[in-house]
Amino acid sequence: MRILKYIFLLILLALVGITVYVATQKGDFEVTKSGIIKTSRSSVFDYVNDYKNWETFGSWMQKNSDIKFNYDVKTIGAGAKCSWDNGSDEGNIRTVFVKENDSISQRANFNGTTVAISLTFKDTVGGTKVTIYSKGKMDLLTKICTFFKGGATSILIDSYEKSLRNLDKTLNYEMKTYSIKVNGIVQRGSGYCLKQTVSCHIKSVSKNIKIMMSNMLHFFKKNRIAMTGKPFVSYDRYDVANDFATISICIPVGKEIFISSGSDVSSGAIVAFTCLKTTLTGDYSHSKEAWTKAEKYIADNGLKQNFAGSYSEVYVKTIDDIKQPSKWITEIYIPVFPKAETSAPAIATSTTVAAPTPSKENPKTSETNTDSTEKQ
Repeated sequence: MRILKYIFLLILLALVGITVYVATQKGDFEVTKSGIIKTSRSSVFDYVNDYKNWETFGSWMQKNSDIKFNYDVKTIGAGAKCSWDNGSDEGNIRTVFVKENDSISQRANFNGTTVAISLTFKDTVGGTKVTIYSKGKMDLLTKICTFFKGGATSILIDSYEKSLRNLDKTLNYEMKTYSIKVNGIVQRGSGYCLKQTVSCHIKSVSKNIKIMMSNMLHFFKKNRIAMTGKPFVSYDRYDVANDFATISICIPVGKEIFISSGSDVSSGAIVAFTCLKTTLTGDYSHSKEAWTKAEKYIADNGLKQNFAGSYSEVYVKTIDDIKQPSKWITEIYIPVFPKAETSAPAIATSTTVAAPTPSKENPKTSETNTDSTEKQ
């Protein structure tokens, strides 16, 4: 019995010694890790710049199946925020600075450990070189936990290395696997919606769609308004010659809702039109090709576009529904005049392939819009 007491005492003294040793060590750490992503710099930057995408490549996010993420209204660019917890662990991260297609600076807190993070994006042979740099200070508990796992530096290097591999895999498969199907002539029904409208340069359309969509979804949630259909964007005007676009992010509602003056959100009506429907399954970056195929179908089948109609994209499945970009679904509707004799046949044209570098331009082609016609 006395021997057991001695053994217990020795173990206790050893634990106390280790704790004192760890506690007296510096809590500061500084880690850098780089990786080559075989995708264009703009595509990599845009993907990493949105916190909603991090679940698809963040190694520690994928490792913890019980983790719950809470996204702020803004998840893209400077001021974006995200937090998480899984019962025993919690943390948050925010973006403090962004330089387009070049760098992102962030501040994170994980169980009391503060970290400054920077990500840089540089063109290189074979794609984009992404470098993750982090510098922080650990509290006592974190120092003890990381000590038995090889130290904070070893843990972070392993995590960054896996995350960069996941990012490369995601961008090379998930974002480049897609299909396009021209469904044929359909009738878009009428109804009511709430919408937010903005005018901008054409290159800013895609970015504004993401930001405004998040704002609209938050507006509906905050005001407990029921959605009666999927969100969609209406291209009210798309003037290639003057680099100008007016778009509205719309969400269908069951009845007309009047919004008080001064709000960014307004009430609108959905007008019924005969349209050519085209379905894109995959990342939104392939929407330009989908619009091109739809317009080719119109020309090949002797149809005429109805410029008084509503050109729109309906977001059937997005990152809020499923994380894999290859499974997102966007429906494109181009208003057309119905043929007197018969509707155009519904024929699919589709290929699931690795696509070229995604374009940031709006999907509608210049041939349709060089007349600078404003679409109602």
